[in-house]
Amino acid sequence: MGKKTVIHDVHVEQGARMVDFGGWDMPVHYGSQIEEHHAVRTDAGMFDVSHMTVVDVEGPAAASYLQHLLANDVGKLTSPGKALYGCMLNEDGGVIDDLITYFLSDQRYRMVVNAATRDKDLAWLEARATAFDVEITERSDLSMIAVQGPNAREKAATCLPEDQREAALSLSPFFAAQLEDLFVARTGYTGEDGWEIIVPSDRAGELWLCLAAAGIRPCGLGARDTLRLEAGMNLYGSDMDETTTPLESGLGWTVAWDPRDRQFIGRDALEAQRREGVPRKLVGLLLEDRGVLRAHQTVYADGEGEVTSGTFSPTLSRSIGLARVPVGAGDTVEVDIRGKRLTARVVRPPFVRHGKARV
Repeated sequence: MGKKTVIHDVHVEQGARMVDFGGWDMPVHYGSQIEEHHAVRTDAGMFDVSHMTVVDVEGPAAASYLQHLLANDVGKLTSPGKALYGCMLNEDGGVIDDLITYFLSDQRYRMVVNAATRDKDLAWLEARATAFDVEITERSDLSMIAVQGPNAREKAATCLPEDQREAALSLSPFFAAQLEDLFVARTGYTGEDGWEIIVPSDRAGELWLCLAAAGIRPCGLGARDTLRLEAGMNLYGSDMDETTTPLESGLGWTVAWDPRDRQFIGRDALEAQRREGVPRKLVGLLLEDRGVLRAHQTVYADGEGEVTSGTFSPTLSRSIGLARVPVGAGDTVEVDIRGKRLTARVVRPPFVRHGKARV
């Protein structure tokens, strides 16, 4: 048995099929992954994402520490609650993890990192904190629920304190606010509007049941994966890892090159790769033939590449994927699916955003 979130027993009572995910016992679906996917695209769905790790960074040197640690620049964050997506790199420019950082004050930030990378992330954070006047605190007392979909915020607001609802509903995208004991962020991993709510763990089950009563459908990791792939969002360990750089992973936009004197970890390697030419790129694929794209399938395109993520898209009713291919790849490629080379069209993600096809 893996680790369990505090909502585990509620999932079982609601009929969830539980699977191992990164050492956690998590719901993959509650009966129909397809119906859960469509619920998020058309109405409202919710995910228990309490397996992810919340880390608070505090101290006089918090900003300097994070400017050294992250490829994106927290110096761009000046408004309380503003969020920043980016990567934490090793010295070779490989991606240790991708994460969101929230600016709370000049000396206080909050980070949310991936579940599967928790141990190595915390070790990396602690080791590099020794040169800075900062304190790293894992918030194991907190859980997180994501509510996503065009009606998610309106429905979820009924579960917030009445005098805090207007403040939550007025949040701009990629902003968060501390509302009594709830940390509400207008962020997500589905390509739809919504909130990610960080809640004290002893209240997480209560909040989950309230959200369900408000008409928000419980969803599992299966729908979360098809939704994020339609939205063109990378999955750590599949679309990037420590052997790939942001420039090879469609994440060059998250690297802040200015100011030029900011020496973040991995900068020298990224600058060398940029000078010499990036050999590979991450692209979207639309399969033109019958079949399903899956991770690790070989892609033939000016040399060989590989599908990094693939699935059948419930919204588009066709197979889609992300693939790392040689930089010279053209508008069409071939993918080896069960020994047959099938044609796929190269597109720029996202495939779907806010419920509408983008390709």
